[in-house]
Formats: sequence, C-alpha cells, structure tokens
Amino acid sequence: MSPITLDFSNMVMERLGPGGIDPERLGGDLGDRFRSAHESVESARRSGEMGFFDLPYDSDVLGHVQELADRVEGRFENLVVLGIGGSALGTRTLRDALLGPLWNERSNEERAGRPRMYILDNVDPAAVLDAVEHLDLRRTLFNVVSKSGSTAETMALYLVIEGLLIEELGTEKVGDHFVFTTDPDNGALRSIAEAEGISSLPIPANVGGRFSVLSPVGLFPAALAGVDAVALLAGAARADEYCRTPVLRENPAGLMATLLHTAHRESGALIHVLMPYSERLRSFSSWFQQLWAESLGKAHDRSGNVVHTGPTPLPAVGVTDQHAQVQLFIEGPLDKVVVFLAIAGAGRDMKIGTHRASVPSVAYLGDHTLGDLMDAERRATAEALRLRGRANMTFEIERLDASTLGELFMLTSVATVYAGALYDVNPLDQPGVELGKQLTYGLM
Repeated sequence: MSPITLDFSNMVMERLGPGGIDPERLGGDLGDRFRSAHESVESARRSGEMGFFDLPYDSDVLGHVQELADRVEGRFENLVVLGIGGSALGTRTLRDALLGPLWNERSNEERAGRPRMYILDNVDPAAVLDAVEHLDLRRTLFNVVSKSGSTAETMALYLVIEGLLIEELGTEKVGDHFVFTTDPDNGALRSIAEAEGISSLPIPANVGGRFSVLSPVGLFPAALAGVDAVALLAGAARADEYCRTPVLRENPAGLMATLLHTAHRESGALIHVLMPYSERLRSFSSWFQQLWAESLGKAHDRSGNVVHTGPTPLPAVGVTDQHAQVQLFIEGPLDKVVVFLAIAGAGRDMKIGTHRASVPSVAYLGDHTLGDLMDAERRATAEALRLRGRANMTFEIERLDASTLGELFMLTSVATVYAGALYDVNPLDQPGVELGKQLTYGLM
C-alpha cells in the first residue's frame, strides 16, 4: 500500500464552486484525454526514449554504486558534488530530506563516520572560495557530475579544484580524490577517467539530467552518506507500478498532470505552486521547479508549430511562506494552483509549554505540539484558498523515508511526462538552455 495519497477535492466544483472541475469529466473527456497521453508515454517508454522508467530495476548499476561507495567509505571527511541543474538539485534533496538540512553540522559520531555532503552548483567565485577555504582538501572527495562531460560550469569547477589539489598533493595522488559520474562511452570526463584510472559511474544515455536523481547521479552520494539506496529504488518501483494504469481516477501522477493542465488551459491557472509543509522537503520544491519548467516550457509543439506554452512552477514552503507568498495566493490574480505536500508521520515533535497560560494571546498554543500547529496552518491555508475560489490539492505523505522519497521522485517525474503529452511538447529536451550554452561558449 502506498504511503502517498492525493486529495484533490479542492479542485472540483462541489467544493470549489464554478471555477472547479466537474468530477464526472474524470471518467469522461478528461479521462479520454489522459488515456491518449498515457499511451503516448507508454509508447515512448517502449521505444527506450524515457530511460528514467528503468532506473528502479537496474540492479547492476546499483551494485556498482554500492561497491564504489564501500571502497571509499571512511577515507574522506567530506564529499563535494560538482554539478548543476539536475546534476545537483536531486542530490541536495536527498541530503536534506533524508539526512536533514543540518547534516554537515553534526559530529563525526552523529554521522556514524559518514562524510559531510556539500553541493557546488554555482561558479560564483566567492561561494567557491568559501568552500575550498573551509574544507581540508586532503580529506575531501569530489564527485564531478556531467552527462556530457563538457558542461561549462561543472568543468570550470573541476579544473579549479584539480588545480588546487595538484598544488596540495602533487599530480600522482589527485585522481584518488575524484569520482566522475558521466556518459558511459563519450565526453571529456569519460576520456580522462579511462586514461588516468579515475573511478567513474555511468549515467544511462537515455536518462536526462532532470530525470537522473535515481541514477548514479543521486545514488552514489546517497549511498556514501548511508542512505538506503535499495529502499529508495523500491519506492520508485512502487510508483511506477501504480502509474501504469490508463484509468485516470486510479493514477495519481495522471491526476496531478491532468488537473494542473486543465486548470491552466481552462481557467488560466498558469502558475503551479509546490508547497511542502516540511523543512526537509524545501529542496524538493526547487528540484520540482526545474523538472516542471524545463520539461514543459517550450516554444514549439511536437509538430513544430510555434506555441510558447508551459506553466510556471513556483516553489514555496509551509509555514514560512504563509508570511511571504500566501497573501498573493489568496487575494492576488486567479492564476495559480497550489499543490501541498503534507507529512502525517513527522516522527519527531515538540510540545509547546503551558507556562504562559496567563497570557491570553498565546494561551491557546499551550499543550499542543509544533506538529499540531504546522498541520493546522496547512489545513487552514488550504481551506482559505478554497473559500476564495482558489484551486489546490494535497499529497498526504504517511512518513518521510527513503522508500517514500523514491516514490515521490518517480510519481512527479511520471506526472511531468504525462503533462508533456497533454501540452503536446517534448518533455525531454531543453533547446532554450542549449542556446544559452552556445552563446556562453562564444563569449568565452
């Protein structure tokens, strides 16, 4: 049984009013539209075009990842991932969600000897200097992640770090401080790895960066930090299994994609907010933002027609953004759908004391917990949105562990390719990004 359920009652007419979707349409025209999108995705899957579907079942890759993680375990105090976009956002999400945002602040004993994990995904020299001046390079492993092996930002960071290590250690020992995660056959990183004997892991050729978190891109840092990679992939396989159905009402990824697409096309809700009520899932919002934006924001449809289509994903986090963005969500333009992530089993909680019961303005908080307050604020925000005719839905998550996170990664990845079929765009390419890369190359 899945630990993730979707409540979309605040999207339908009975609760939202005239701006809502008639639930009968889920078995009618919307169901038919999704069935067509589902077949399009299944066809692409059968052709091998969408390789991320295969990642939960690749035991050979998982074995290589775990073998390399075991080989370097205990040798380094720090792991630094050099990557950008999909080569970094998923790893940051894995760290923050499963190890906690303060993982690097924990003592060696609290980390059970596992390395601290840092992500360098920006060539801002001040940030890079802050990192290299803080870390003992002799006790640091660098995971260079670039499928092409030529990503300008990642390769620039690699060259900087390699130069520093040569100064520190000499040329002979530098290779021991690198692991390359890259194309299995081609590119500069692959060539260097084979020529110099540097440890490497393959990114499958049919898996794009923003869909690669369940490949060695995310699995190696996770395994090195002690995350249960087997459970991570088992959760992803669970999502893949229930997303195989073409029946819209039974497919949560299909419901997410169809409801958001319909709200955009029919109600002008072109901004899709992902708002987890969990500090540990703050990074997941940024991961989803790239996934949704790069996959669906396209100038041309599959037939080559100019469309300039795609929703705008907006990350938020509860309860912080109740004091930053929710005013806009409730009283601003009717152009948003809010997707909440609610974790029922927080596992850890804190009581709010009753020692200020004589103060009327805070007395009501006493004898509750912080978890009670967070959940009440989420439910109140969802209801306030509904009362103002603002569509929203909630993924209710029973617990946050490796298996559930793997399921969440796969569910939202599948929803993205369904949405690509509904918008009639290619969710796997990014020609706008490529243009910027070409211009950067020219300027340099």
